[in-house]
Amino acid sequence: MTYNSPYDAMFSGLIGQDYGMLKRLAPMTVAMSHLVGVAVGQYPDPLSGSLKVVELGGGTGITTLSLLMAKPAIEILSVDNEPVMQDQAKQNLQEWQTQGKLAFCTDDALSALTKLADGSVDVVASAYTLHNFTNDYRQQVITEIFRVLKPAGQFVNGDRYALDDIDQHTRTTQAEVSRYFQILIEADKLALLEHWIVHLFSDESANHIMRETQSLQQLAAAGFIDIHLSKRNEVNALVVANKPY
Repeated sequence: MTYNSPYDAMFSGLIGQDYGMLKRLAPMTVAMSHLVGVAVGQYPDPLSGSLKVVELGGGTGITTLSLLMAKPAIEILSVDNEPVMQDQAKQNLQEWQTQGKLAFCTDDALSALTKLADGSVDVVASAYTLHNFTNDYRQQVITEIFRVLKPAGQFVNGDRYALDDIDQHTRTTQAEVSRYFQILIEADKLALLEHWIVHLFSDESANHIMRETQSLQQLAAAGFIDIHLSKRNEVNALVVANKPY
């Protein structure tokens, strides 16, 4: 991460090249991508046309695929400014791009959102992206998400929501670090281990960490209602929030 960047750009390097290892390091991340898709699948179908979805941080396309499978009539704009990750998604999901159900944007999240019209999107979905943002940048992104959503639109986010109990959160994170060491040393991927530990320090830093209660309050302050956190597993949780009619 560069000092002038409001989001963690480490996925442009070794982590992005070997992102598949995350399935072993943190299996819940794959499950959470599925849960994001399930949540979007429960959103009511529009009266006409396709469901308009913006995905923030599409990465290699794991969550994107879950979203594509959620609805037969869906149009997704997948936003990710890390070409190493997005190139994998373009290769993996070429069929849906050809069908016109999927388009890609190489802007960062905030820039992409600011280019969208007010009330033009049914759902904004994301998995493991917002926790990479600095607090100030994340606040701006949430404000823009609320603006671009249609009345009764929905924000769905599967992410790292830190436990309010700091001691319990620390113990959970320590167990996560131990798992990283065990798996990556056994796989003889010491360089990747270094990158993930450095990334985790960013996740846990004061200007990045998304503490549960504060995060839900931030959504409420932006105007969202019916905010629910569910499916918690260690630091992972699913949050669904709605824009009023």
